[in-house]
Amino acid sequence: MSFLSETLSRVKPSPTIAMTAKAAELKAAGRDVIGLSAGEPDFDTPQNIKDAAVAAIAAGKTKYTAPDGIAELKQAVCAKMKRDHGLDYTPAQVSVGTGGKQTLYNALMATLNDGDEVVIPAPYWVSYPDMVLLAGGTPVIAETSLQTNFKLTADQLEAAITPNTKWFIFNSPSNPTGAGYSREELKALTDVLLRHPHVWVMTDDMYEHLAYDGFEFCTPAQVEPQLYDRTLTCNGVSKAYAMTGWRIGYAAGPEKLIAAMRKVQSQSTSNPCSVSQWAAVEALNGTQDFLAPNNEMFVRRRDLVVSMLNEIDGISCPTPEGAFYVYPSIAGLIGKTTPAGKVIETDEDFATALLEEADVAVVFGAAFGLSPNFRVSYATSDAALEEACRRIQTFCAALA
Repeated sequence: MSFLSETLSRVKPSPTIAMTAKAAELKAAGRDVIGLSAGEPDFDTPQNIKDAAVAAIAAGKTKYTAPDGIAELKQAVCAKMKRDHGLDYTPAQVSVGTGGKQTLYNALMATLNDGDEVVIPAPYWVSYPDMVLLAGGTPVIAETSLQTNFKLTADQLEAAITPNTKWFIFNSPSNPTGAGYSREELKALTDVLLRHPHVWVMTDDMYEHLAYDGFEFCTPAQVEPQLYDRTLTCNGVSKAYAMTGWRIGYAAGPEKLIAAMRKVQSQSTSNPCSVSQWAAVEALNGTQDFLAPNNEMFVRRRDLVVSMLNEIDGISCPTPEGAFYVYPSIAGLIGKTTPAGKVIETDEDFATALLEEADVAVVFGAAFGLSPNFRVSYATSDAALEEACRRIQTFCAALA
């Protein structure tokens, strides 16, 4: 009899965390590694948000809170949803968790039974399928392609839905591709969902504020109000507000679902950090003036990376609408041999060789469910990005 749970055998550790850890090990050994694998802005948390946290500590707001968030933060979420999307929610329809990942996980744990299917477009954030598996469900992967800029079409969604489908997980702008769905593209998907009233929508809007070139973000319940009663809109303060370590995510949806999620959270982590919650209140209610200049820097970095990668024979890199990732194809490099004699048979081979031979850490496409590609996070300095892309160019030019 195995001591460990059989459930654990269904899932694997996060490849993004594994690659970041391997890069850190090489750095600690003295290697000049440039890490492009972590999905974390290099900006500091804005000062007004830090000040709010300090004030909360000084005021003694360091005790347990309600299991799924303080009333003030739930109110801030309601105000944000109304302000940004025209969606009306009450605090009873809001759940606050320890990061965006927990709200997604809680919802899946609260709703999935054996045999329930969850449609997930690929490439996907690495945790979606494994969270479904942990919750006892079955991930149904709907592959997109470079030809559609990694966006799911209405026909593909229709083909993936069965009588057993319980959820459709939607992410725009996307991790790992940065692809953002226009209102028209999203409406085509919501039209399909209207024809399948047993399917719920879990939308991960974590990158909503990181949108470029005039791209207008919209969320499913905003585009199709008829989906309001079966949509869980998930978000958080990690990315746009440079608060990854503060660990605050939130979700808004039907009250019965939120209550079920609260039950899961009350018997697992209970409340998120009280100080972080007060900082998040300021993030949502306070000035948003830093978003535009931060986005200008991200656009400059994106354009630098896209242009340098597209100069490489064998690599094709589309320009994304948002987030801080690019997802280039390496179809033209498969079968080539590195200077160290390693044959690149997969995108994992490419990423491993790039780290070992060129000291650049990226994440291979198979981790996100679509190959042969790799993900670059351009949430780092211009100088680091330019040097990393130069190393990738040199590495690829030496392939035989």
